[in-house]
Amino acid sequence: MAALDRSATVAVIGCGAMGQGIAQVAAQGGHPVLLFDARPDAAAKAVESIAGALGKLVEKGRMAADECSAVVARLRPVGGYAEMHTASLVVEAIVEDLAVKQAVFREVEAAVAADAILASNTSSLSITAIAAALKRPERFAGLHFFNPAPLMALVEVISGVATDRAMAETLFDTAKAWGKAPVHARSTPGFIVNRVARPFYAEGLRLMQEGAGDPATIDAVMREAGGFRMGPFELMDLIGHDVNFAVTRSVHAAYFGDPRFQPSLIQQELVEAGRLGRKSGQGFYRYKPEPETPAPHTAGTGPRPAGVKVKGGLGPAQALVDLIRGAGLEVTEEAFDAEGASDETGHLVVDGVTLALTDGRTATRRAEEDGIADLVLFDLALDYAKAGRIAIAAADQASADAVATAAGLFQALGKAVSVIDDAPGLIVMRTVAMLANEAADAVLQRVASAGDVDIAMTKGVNYPRGPLAWADDIGPGRVAAVLDGLAAAYGEDRYRTSALIRRKVSGRKGFHG
Repeated sequence: MAALDRSATVAVIGCGAMGQGIAQVAAQGGHPVLLFDARPDAAAKAVESIAGALGKLVEKGRMAADECSAVVARLRPVGGYAEMHTASLVVEAIVEDLAVKQAVFREVEAAVAADAILASNTSSLSITAIAAALKRPERFAGLHFFNPAPLMALVEVISGVATDRAMAETLFDTAKAWGKAPVHARSTPGFIVNRVARPFYAEGLRLMQEGAGDPATIDAVMREAGGFRMGPFELMDLIGHDVNFAVTRSVHAAYFGDPRFQPSLIQQELVEAGRLGRKSGQGFYRYKPEPETPAPHTAGTGPRPAGVKVKGGLGPAQALVDLIRGAGLEVTEEAFDAEGASDETGHLVVDGVTLALTDGRTATRRAEEDGIADLVLFDLALDYAKAGRIAIAAADQASADAVATAAGLFQALGKAVSVIDDAPGLIVMRTVAMLANEAADAVLQRVASAGDVDIAMTKGVNYPRGPLAWADDIGPGRVAAVLDGLAAAYGEDRYRTSALIRRKVSGRKGFHG
Protein backbone atom coordinates (compact mmCIF):
# COMPACT_ATOMS: atom_id res chain seq x y z
CA MET A 1 0.00 0.00 0.00
CA ALA A 2 1.07 3.59 -0.60
CA ALA A 3 1.23 6.40 1.91
CA LEU A 4 -1.64 8.84 2.19
CA ASP A 5 -1.47 11.50 -0.47
CA ARG A 6 -0.13 14.80 0.83
CA SER A 7 -3.44 16.40 -0.05
CA ALA A 8 -5.25 14.10 2.42
CA THR A 9 -6.42 15.88 5.55
CA VAL A 10 -5.13 14.70 8.93
CA ALA A 11 -7.10 15.51 12.10
CA VAL A 12 -5.53 15.46 15.56
CA ILE A 13 -7.65 15.21 18.71
CA GLY A 14 -5.94 16.43 21.87
CA CYS A 15 -3.63 19.45 21.81
CA GLY A 16 -1.24 18.66 24.63
CA ALA A 17 2.47 18.22 24.00
CA MET A 18 2.02 14.96 22.12
CA GLY A 19 -0.94 16.12 20.06
CA GLN A 20 0.91 19.29 19.07
CA GLY A 21 3.93 17.24 18.07
CA ILE A 22 1.89 14.87 15.89
CA ALA A 23 0.11 17.82 14.24
CA GLN A 24 3.47 19.44 13.51
CA VAL A 25 4.84 16.22 11.98
CA ALA A 26 1.79 15.81 9.73
CA ALA A 27 1.86 19.45 8.65
CA GLN A 28 5.58 19.27 7.89
CA GLY A 29 4.73 16.17 5.87
CA GLY A 30 2.62 18.38 3.62
CA HIS A 31 -0.87 17.55 4.91
CA PRO A 32 -3.68 19.95 5.82
CA VAL A 33 -4.12 19.40 9.57
CA LEU A 34 -7.19 19.97 11.74
CA LEU A 35 -6.71 20.32 15.49
CA PHE A 36 -9.38 19.83 18.14
CA ASP A 37 -9.31 19.88 21.92
CA ALA A 38 -12.20 19.84 24.38
CA ARG A 39 -10.59 22.71 26.28
CA PRO A 40 -11.65 26.13 24.96
CA ASP A 41 -8.98 27.84 22.85
CA ALA A 42 -6.51 24.94 23.37
CA ALA A 43 -6.40 24.15 19.65
CA ALA A 44 -5.71 27.78 18.70
CA LYS A 45 -2.99 28.00 21.35
CA ALA A 46 -1.49 24.77 20.01
CA VAL A 47 -1.16 26.35 16.57
CA GLU A 48 0.55 29.36 18.14
CA SER A 49 2.88 27.06 20.06
CA ILE A 50 3.81 25.09 16.93
CA ALA A 51 4.39 28.36 15.05
CA GLY A 52 6.69 29.49 17.86
CA ALA A 53 8.67 26.24 17.81
CA LEU A 54 9.10 26.42 14.04
CA GLY A 55 10.05 30.09 14.31
CA LYS A 56 12.95 29.12 16.56
CA LEU A 57 14.13 26.69 13.88
CA VAL A 58 14.08 29.58 11.40
CA GLU A 59 16.13 31.71 13.79
CA LYS A 60 18.70 28.92 14.08
CA GLY A 61 18.89 28.53 10.32
CA ARG A 62 17.42 25.04 10.40
CA MET A 63 14.26 25.93 8.44
CA ALA A 64 13.53 28.44 5.71
CA ALA A 65 11.09 31.20 6.60
CA ASP A 66 8.78 30.41 3.67
CA GLU A 67 8.69 26.74 4.66
CA CYS A 68 7.74 27.73 8.20
CA SER A 69 4.91 29.90 6.91
CA ALA A 70 3.65 27.10 4.68
CA VAL A 71 3.60 24.58 7.52
CA VAL A 72 1.75 26.93 9.87
CA ALA A 73 -0.75 27.75 7.12
CA ARG A 74 -1.69 24.05 6.94
CA LEU A 75 -2.78 24.04 10.61
CA ARG A 76 -6.41 24.87 11.39
CA PRO A 77 -8.22 24.68 14.74
CA VAL A 78 -11.76 23.26 14.61
CA GLY A 79 -14.58 23.36 17.11
CA GLY A 80 -15.90 19.81 16.96
CA TYR A 81 -15.83 16.39 15.35
CA ALA A 82 -18.35 17.36 12.67
CA GLU A 83 -15.71 19.67 11.15
CA MET A 84 -13.46 16.64 10.64
CA HIS A 85 -15.71 15.13 7.97
CA THR A 86 -13.02 15.64 5.30
CA ALA A 87 -10.28 13.88 7.29
CA SER A 88 -8.65 10.77 5.79
CA LEU A 89 -6.77 10.09 9.02
CA VAL A 90 -7.78 10.98 12.58
CA VAL A 91 -5.18 10.59 15.33
CA GLU A 92 -6.23 10.81 18.98
CA ALA A 93 -3.81 11.88 21.73
CA ILE A 94 -5.92 12.38 24.85
CA VAL A 95 -6.11 10.97 28.38
CA GLU A 96 -5.25 7.26 28.83
CA ASP A 97 -8.78 6.18 29.72
CA LEU A 98 -10.44 3.38 27.76
CA ALA A 99 -14.02 4.58 28.20
CA VAL A 100 -13.14 8.15 27.21
CA LYS A 101 -11.27 7.03 24.09
CA GLN A 102 -14.11 4.72 23.06
CA ALA A 103 -16.65 7.52 23.44
CA VAL A 104 -14.51 9.91 21.39
CA PHE A 105 -14.00 7.43 18.56
CA ARG A 106 -17.70 6.55 18.41
CA GLU A 107 -18.43 10.22 17.71
CA VAL A 108 -15.55 10.58 15.27
CA GLU A 109 -16.57 7.45 13.38
CA ALA A 110 -20.02 8.92 12.85
CA ALA A 111 -18.55 12.16 11.50
CA VAL A 112 -15.94 10.91 9.01
CA ALA A 113 -16.13 8.90 5.79
CA ALA A 114 -16.38 5.11 5.97
CA ASP A 115 -12.89 4.71 4.52
CA ALA A 116 -11.22 7.14 6.95
CA ILE A 117 -8.46 5.71 9.14
CA LEU A 118 -8.86 6.12 12.90
CA ALA A 119 -5.77 5.85 15.08
CA SER A 120 -4.89 6.20 18.75
CA ASN A 121 -1.57 7.38 20.13
CA THR A 122 -2.15 5.32 23.29
CA SER A 123 0.97 3.93 24.93
CA SER A 124 -0.75 1.47 27.24
CA LEU A 125 -4.34 0.65 26.29
CA SER A 126 -5.44 -2.26 24.11
CA ILE A 127 -6.07 -1.31 20.50
CA THR A 128 -8.45 -4.24 20.27
CA ALA A 129 -10.44 -2.97 23.26
CA ILE A 130 -10.75 0.58 21.91
CA ALA A 131 -11.81 -0.72 18.49
CA ALA A 132 -14.48 -2.97 20.01
CA ALA A 133 -16.69 0.09 20.50
CA LEU A 134 -16.69 0.92 16.79
CA LYS A 135 -18.91 -0.16 13.90
CA ARG A 136 -15.83 -0.45 11.66
CA PRO A 137 -13.07 -1.79 13.93
CA GLU A 138 -11.06 -2.84 10.88
CA ARG A 139 -10.41 0.87 10.19
CA PHE A 140 -8.78 1.37 13.59
CA ALA A 141 -5.13 0.98 14.65
CA GLY A 142 -2.55 2.35 17.05
CA LEU A 143 -0.14 5.03 15.86
CA HIS A 144 2.20 5.44 18.80
CA PHE A 145 4.64 8.35 18.57
CA PHE A 146 7.37 9.03 21.11
CA ASN A 147 7.87 12.34 22.85
CA PRO A 148 8.83 14.80 21.47
CA ALA A 149 7.15 13.60 18.28
CA PRO A 150 8.93 16.02 15.88
CA LEU A 151 12.34 14.76 17.09
CA MET A 152 11.86 11.09 17.93
CA ALA A 153 12.04 8.82 14.89
CA LEU A 154 10.09 5.80 16.11
CA VAL A 155 6.39 5.22 15.41
CA GLU A 156 4.78 1.95 16.51
CA VAL A 157 1.97 0.92 14.15
CA ILE A 158 -0.24 -1.30 16.31
CA SER A 159 -2.73 -3.77 14.87
CA GLY A 160 -5.63 -5.03 16.94
CA VAL A 161 -7.53 -8.24 16.32
CA ALA A 162 -9.79 -6.58 13.72
CA THR A 163 -7.30 -4.16 12.13
CA ASP A 164 -7.14 -4.44 8.33
CA ARG A 165 -3.56 -5.28 7.35
CA ALA A 166 -3.64 -3.13 4.22
CA MET A 167 -4.73 -0.16 6.30
CA ALA A 168 -1.90 -0.78 8.77
CA GLU A 169 0.51 -0.78 5.83
CA THR A 170 -0.89 2.59 4.75
CA LEU A 171 -0.16 3.97 8.22
CA PHE A 172 3.33 2.45 8.09
CA ASP A 173 4.06 4.02 4.69
CA THR A 174 2.59 7.35 5.77
CA ALA A 175 4.78 7.48 8.88
CA LYS A 176 7.77 6.63 6.69
CA ALA A 177 6.83 9.43 4.28
CA TRP A 178 6.86 11.77 7.29
CA GLY A 179 10.50 10.87 7.90
CA LYS A 180 9.81 8.47 10.74
CA ALA A 181 11.10 4.95 11.42
CA PRO A 182 7.87 2.94 11.70
CA VAL A 183 7.57 -0.62 13.00
CA HIS A 184 4.66 -3.04 13.05
CA ALA A 185 3.47 -4.54 16.33
CA ARG A 186 0.55 -6.60 17.54
CA SER A 187 -1.69 -5.16 20.24
CA THR A 188 -0.29 -6.61 23.45
CA PRO A 189 0.49 -4.89 26.75
CA GLY A 190 3.32 -2.40 26.33
CA PHE A 191 3.51 -3.02 22.56
CA ILE A 192 7.27 -3.22 21.85
CA VAL A 193 9.14 -0.47 23.67
CA ASN A 194 7.21 -0.25 26.93
CA ARG A 195 7.41 -4.02 27.28
CA VAL A 196 10.99 -4.73 26.22
CA ALA A 197 12.40 -1.76 28.17
CA ARG A 198 11.12 -2.89 31.57
CA PRO A 199 14.32 -4.81 32.53
CA PHE A 200 16.43 -1.70 31.93
CA TYR A 201 14.81 -0.14 34.97
CA ALA A 202 14.05 -3.32 36.92
CA GLU A 203 17.59 -4.70 36.98
CA GLY A 204 19.07 -1.38 38.03
CA LEU A 205 16.52 -1.08 40.83
CA ARG A 206 17.24 -4.62 42.00
CA LEU A 207 21.00 -4.07 42.00
CA MET A 208 20.50 -0.95 44.10
CA GLN A 209 18.08 -2.72 46.44
CA GLU A 210 20.64 -5.47 47.05
CA GLY A 211 23.46 -3.01 47.68
CA ALA A 212 25.50 -3.99 44.64
CA GLY A 213 25.99 -0.33 43.79
CA ASP A 214 24.48 3.10 44.27
CA PRO A 215 22.53 4.93 41.53
CA ALA A 216 25.47 7.12 40.47
CA THR A 217 27.76 4.11 40.05
CA ILE A 218 25.22 1.96 38.23
CA ASP A 219 24.33 4.86 35.92
CA ALA A 220 28.01 5.55 35.18
CA VAL A 221 28.70 1.91 34.32
CA MET A 222 25.66 1.74 32.02
CA ARG A 223 26.79 4.90 30.22
CA GLU A 224 30.54 4.45 30.11
CA ALA A 225 30.68 0.68 29.60
CA GLY A 226 27.24 -0.11 28.19
CA GLY A 227 27.12 2.84 25.80
CA PHE A 228 23.62 3.92 26.90
CA ARG A 229 22.94 7.64 26.75
CA MET A 230 21.55 7.59 30.27
CA GLY A 231 21.64 5.11 33.12
CA PRO A 232 18.38 3.73 34.53
CA PHE A 233 18.18 6.02 37.55
CA GLU A 234 18.78 9.30 35.73
CA LEU A 235 16.36 8.18 33.02
CA MET A 236 13.64 7.33 35.56
CA ASP A 237 14.20 10.75 37.14
CA LEU A 238 13.76 12.34 33.71
CA ILE A 239 10.63 10.37 32.80
CA GLY A 240 9.06 10.91 36.22
CA HIS A 241 8.63 8.12 38.75
CA ASP A 242 4.87 8.48 38.78
CA VAL A 243 4.79 7.82 35.03
CA ASN A 244 7.45 5.09 34.98
CA PHE A 245 6.01 3.27 37.98
CA ALA A 246 2.48 3.47 36.53
CA VAL A 247 3.65 1.92 33.24
CA THR A 248 5.41 -0.89 35.09
CA ARG A 249 2.33 -1.58 37.20
CA SER A 250 0.12 -1.51 34.12
CA VAL A 251 2.28 -3.98 32.20
CA HIS A 252 2.65 -6.22 35.30
CA ALA A 253 -1.12 -6.32 35.80
CA ALA A 254 -1.82 -6.82 32.09
CA TYR A 255 0.43 -9.88 32.08
CA PHE A 256 -1.44 -11.28 35.09
CA GLY A 257 1.37 -10.67 37.55
CA ASP A 258 4.26 -12.11 35.53
CA PRO A 259 7.30 -11.63 37.82
CA ARG A 260 9.36 -10.37 34.88
CA PHE A 261 7.48 -7.08 35.24
CA GLN A 262 7.28 -6.90 39.04
CA PRO A 263 7.28 -3.27 40.21
CA SER A 264 9.92 -2.06 42.65
CA LEU A 265 9.20 -1.16 46.26
CA ILE A 266 11.97 1.43 46.04
CA GLN A 267 10.24 3.25 43.22
CA GLN A 268 6.89 2.96 44.97
CA GLU A 269 8.38 4.70 48.01
CA LEU A 270 9.67 7.54 45.86
CA VAL A 271 6.22 8.03 44.36
CA GLU A 272 4.58 7.95 47.80
CA ALA A 273 7.10 10.52 49.04
CA GLY A 274 6.40 12.82 46.09
CA ARG A 275 9.98 12.44 44.87
CA LEU A 276 9.06 12.14 41.23
CA GLY A 277 12.39 13.14 39.70
CA ARG A 278 13.30 16.27 37.81
CA LYS A 279 9.76 17.67 37.77
CA SER A 280 9.51 17.62 41.57
CA GLY A 281 13.14 18.57 42.19
CA GLN A 282 14.06 15.27 43.87
CA GLY A 283 14.21 11.65 42.77
CA PHE A 284 17.22 9.40 42.98
CA TYR A 285 19.14 12.65 42.55
CA ARG A 286 18.45 16.15 43.82
CA TYR A 287 17.73 18.90 41.28
CA LYS A 288 16.47 21.75 43.48
CA PRO A 289 17.35 24.11 45.02
CA GLU A 290 20.87 23.21 43.88
CA PRO A 291 21.52 20.31 41.49
CA GLU A 292 23.32 17.35 43.04
CA THR A 293 25.72 15.36 40.89
CA PRO A 294 27.15 12.57 43.04
CA ALA A 295 30.27 10.91 41.70
CA PRO A 296 30.32 7.18 40.96
CA HIS A 297 32.45 4.98 43.17
CA THR A 298 35.83 4.68 41.48
CA ALA A 299 38.60 2.39 42.67
CA GLY A 300 41.93 3.80 43.80
CA THR A 301 45.03 3.18 41.73
CA GLY A 302 46.10 -0.44 41.61
CA PRO A 303 49.49 -1.88 40.68
CA ARG A 304 50.38 -1.88 37.00
CA PRO A 305 50.91 -5.49 35.94
CA ALA A 306 54.11 -6.55 34.24
CA GLY A 307 52.33 -9.12 32.12
CA VAL A 308 49.05 -10.92 31.52
CA LYS A 309 48.37 -14.56 30.76
CA VAL A 310 45.41 -15.16 28.42
CA LYS A 311 43.92 -18.62 28.83
CA GLY A 312 41.51 -19.51 26.04
CA GLY A 313 39.23 -17.19 24.12
CA LEU A 314 37.38 -14.34 25.81
CA GLY A 315 34.31 -14.28 23.57
CA PRO A 316 32.80 -10.78 23.49
CA ALA A 317 35.73 -9.52 25.60
CA GLN A 318 38.38 -10.72 23.12
CA ALA A 319 39.20 -7.10 22.22
CA LEU A 320 40.86 -6.79 25.61
CA VAL A 321 43.83 -8.83 24.36
CA ASP A 322 44.74 -6.20 21.77
CA LEU A 323 44.17 -3.43 24.31
CA ILE A 324 46.52 -5.14 26.73
CA ARG A 325 49.19 -5.42 24.06
CA GLY A 326 48.58 -1.81 23.04
CA ALA A 327 49.21 -0.73 26.64
CA GLY A 328 52.69 -2.22 26.41
CA LEU A 329 52.00 -5.18 28.68
CA GLU A 330 53.53 -8.56 27.95
CA VAL A 331 50.89 -11.06 26.81
CA THR A 332 51.25 -14.82 27.07
CA GLU A 333 48.50 -16.80 25.34
CA GLU A 334 47.67 -20.30 26.46
CA ALA A 335 45.03 -22.67 25.08
CA PHE A 336 42.67 -24.64 27.30
CA ASP A 337 43.21 -28.33 27.79
CA ALA A 338 39.46 -28.93 28.18
CA GLU A 339 37.81 -29.62 24.85
CA GLY A 340 35.35 -26.97 23.70
CA ALA A 341 35.94 -24.76 26.74
CA SER A 342 38.07 -22.01 25.22
CA ASP A 343 35.48 -19.57 23.93
CA GLU A 344 33.04 -19.78 26.82
CA THR A 345 35.36 -20.01 29.81
CA GLY A 346 38.50 -18.15 28.77
CA HIS A 347 40.04 -15.83 31.31
CA LEU A 348 43.01 -13.64 32.18
CA VAL A 349 45.58 -14.27 34.90
CA VAL A 350 47.43 -11.35 36.45
CA ASP A 351 49.89 -11.97 39.27
CA GLY A 352 47.99 -15.10 40.32
CA VAL A 353 44.57 -13.42 40.19
CA THR A 354 42.04 -14.78 37.65
CA LEU A 355 39.88 -12.25 35.81
CA ALA A 356 36.90 -13.50 33.83
CA LEU A 357 33.90 -12.04 32.02
CA THR A 358 30.74 -12.67 34.02
CA ASP A 359 28.71 -15.71 32.99
CA GLY A 360 25.73 -14.92 35.24
CA ARG A 361 27.02 -16.69 38.32
CA THR A 362 28.30 -14.70 41.27
CA ALA A 363 32.06 -14.60 41.59
CA THR A 364 31.74 -16.46 44.88
CA ARG A 365 29.74 -19.32 43.39
CA ARG A 366 31.95 -19.52 40.31
CA ALA A 367 35.12 -19.58 42.44
CA GLU A 368 33.72 -22.50 44.41
CA GLU A 369 32.44 -24.46 41.41
CA ASP A 370 35.49 -23.85 39.20
CA GLY A 371 38.05 -24.18 41.98
CA ILE A 372 39.52 -20.70 41.53
CA ALA A 373 39.92 -18.92 44.86
CA ASP A 374 41.43 -15.64 43.65
CA LEU A 375 38.67 -14.77 41.18
CA VAL A 376 37.50 -11.33 40.04
CA LEU A 377 34.71 -11.00 37.47
CA PHE A 378 34.42 -8.09 35.07
CA ASP A 379 31.39 -6.74 33.22
CA LEU A 380 30.37 -6.61 29.58
CA ALA A 381 31.15 -3.49 27.55
CA LEU A 382 29.58 -2.40 24.29
CA ASP A 383 33.07 -1.64 22.96
CA TYR A 384 35.99 -2.36 25.25
CA ALA A 385 38.24 -0.02 23.25
CA LYS A 386 35.92 2.94 23.82
CA ALA A 387 34.60 2.06 27.28
CA GLY A 388 35.64 4.58 29.89
CA ARG A 389 34.67 2.47 32.89
CA ILE A 390 34.49 -1.21 33.84
CA ALA A 391 32.66 -2.79 36.77
CA ILE A 392 34.34 -5.63 38.67
CA ALA A 393 33.40 -7.84 41.62
CA ALA A 394 35.54 -10.23 43.65
CA ALA A 395 34.64 -13.61 45.08
CA ASP A 396 34.30 -13.76 48.83
CA GLN A 397 37.18 -16.26 48.81
CA ALA A 398 39.53 -13.86 46.98
CA SER A 399 42.62 -12.45 48.65
CA ALA A 400 42.79 -8.91 49.96
CA ASP A 401 44.94 -7.84 47.01
CA ALA A 402 42.78 -9.38 44.28
CA VAL A 403 40.59 -6.33 43.66
CA ALA A 404 43.56 -3.96 43.48
CA THR A 405 45.33 -6.29 41.06
CA ALA A 406 42.29 -6.50 38.79
CA ALA A 407 41.73 -2.73 38.99
CA GLY A 408 45.37 -2.14 38.11
CA LEU A 409 44.99 -4.06 34.85
CA PHE A 410 41.97 -2.10 33.64
CA GLN A 411 43.50 1.17 34.80
CA ALA A 412 46.58 0.35 32.71
CA LEU A 413 44.16 0.19 29.75
CA GLY A 414 42.89 3.69 30.54
CA LYS A 415 39.65 2.63 32.24
CA ALA A 416 38.08 3.87 35.44
CA VAL A 417 37.08 0.93 37.62
CA SER A 418 33.96 0.62 39.76
CA VAL A 419 34.10 -2.15 42.34
CA ILE A 420 30.61 -3.44 43.13
CA ASP A 421 29.36 -6.10 45.50
CA ASP A 422 29.29 -9.65 44.17
CA ALA A 423 26.02 -9.50 42.21
CA PRO A 424 25.14 -12.19 39.65
CA GLY A 425 25.64 -11.03 36.07
CA LEU A 426 27.15 -7.70 37.21
CA ILE A 427 25.46 -4.62 35.67
CA VAL A 428 25.65 -4.30 31.87
CA MET A 429 25.65 -8.03 31.12
CA ARG A 430 22.60 -8.85 33.23
CA THR A 431 20.68 -5.86 31.86
CA VAL A 432 21.47 -6.69 28.24
CA ALA A 433 20.65 -10.38 28.80
CA MET A 434 17.28 -9.50 30.30
CA LEU A 435 16.51 -7.00 27.54
CA ALA A 436 17.35 -9.67 24.96
CA ASN A 437 15.25 -12.19 26.85
CA GLU A 438 12.16 -9.97 26.79
CA ALA A 439 12.79 -9.03 23.18
CA ALA A 440 13.06 -12.72 22.26
CA ASP A 441 9.73 -13.47 23.91
CA ALA A 442 8.12 -10.58 22.01
CA VAL A 443 9.34 -12.15 18.76
CA LEU A 444 8.32 -15.65 19.88
CA GLN A 445 4.81 -14.43 20.68
CA ARG A 446 4.53 -12.73 17.28
CA VAL A 447 4.29 -9.26 18.73
CA ALA A 448 6.90 -8.00 16.26
CA SER A 449 9.77 -9.21 14.12
CA ALA A 450 13.35 -9.28 15.40
CA GLY A 451 14.24 -6.45 13.05
CA ASP A 452 11.34 -4.29 14.21
CA VAL A 453 12.14 -4.93 17.87
CA ASP A 454 15.71 -3.73 17.38
CA ILE A 455 14.57 -0.68 15.40
CA ALA A 456 12.06 0.15 18.12
CA MET A 457 14.62 0.02 20.91
CA THR A 458 17.29 2.00 19.08
CA LYS A 459 14.95 4.63 17.63
CA GLY A 460 12.42 4.81 20.46
CA VAL A 461 14.66 4.80 23.54
CA ASN A 462 18.08 5.38 21.96
CA TYR A 463 19.69 2.10 22.96
CA PRO A 464 23.21 1.80 21.53
CA ARG A 465 22.33 -1.55 19.95
CA GLY A 466 19.13 -3.44 19.40
CA PRO A 467 18.89 -6.09 22.16
CA LEU A 468 18.65 -8.98 19.69
CA ALA A 469 21.55 -7.76 17.55
CA TRP A 470 23.51 -7.40 20.79
CA ALA A 471 22.52 -10.94 21.77
CA ASP A 472 23.85 -12.15 18.42
CA ASP A 473 27.17 -10.43 19.13
CA ILE A 474 27.43 -11.88 22.63
CA GLY A 475 26.17 -15.23 21.43
CA PRO A 476 22.77 -16.73 22.30
CA GLY A 477 24.55 -19.46 24.25
CA ARG A 478 26.27 -16.95 26.50
CA VAL A 479 23.02 -15.01 26.96
CA ALA A 480 21.29 -18.25 27.99
CA ALA A 481 24.11 -19.04 30.40
CA VAL A 482 23.82 -15.61 32.04
CA LEU A 483 20.06 -16.02 32.42
CA ASP A 484 20.57 -19.50 33.87
CA GLY A 485 23.07 -18.05 36.34
CA LEU A 486 20.59 -15.37 37.40
CA ALA A 487 17.79 -17.95 37.73
CA ALA A 488 20.00 -20.17 39.87
CA ALA A 489 21.06 -17.25 42.07
CA TYR A 490 17.52 -16.03 42.72
CA GLY A 491 15.38 -19.10 42.20
CA GLU A 492 12.75 -16.93 40.53
CA ASP A 493 10.67 -17.34 37.37
CA ARG A 494 11.57 -13.73 36.56
CA TYR A 495 14.82 -14.99 35.05
CA ARG A 496 13.41 -17.88 33.00
CA THR A 497 15.05 -18.10 29.60
CA SER A 498 12.91 -17.48 26.51
CA ALA A 499 12.19 -20.63 24.55
CA LEU A 500 13.32 -18.76 21.44
CA ILE A 501 16.78 -18.18 22.92
CA ARG A 502 16.99 -21.91 23.72
CA ARG A 503 16.01 -22.64 20.14
CA LYS A 504 18.68 -20.30 18.77
CA VAL A 505 21.29 -22.01 20.94
CA SER A 506 20.27 -25.48 19.74
CA GLY A 507 20.04 -24.39 16.11
CA ARG A 508 23.35 -22.48 16.31
CA LYS A 509 21.72 -19.47 14.70
CA GLY A 510 21.29 -15.86 15.69
CA PHE A 511 18.22 -13.66 15.63
CA HIS A 512 19.32 -11.96 12.44
CA GLY A 513 20.38 -14.98 10.41
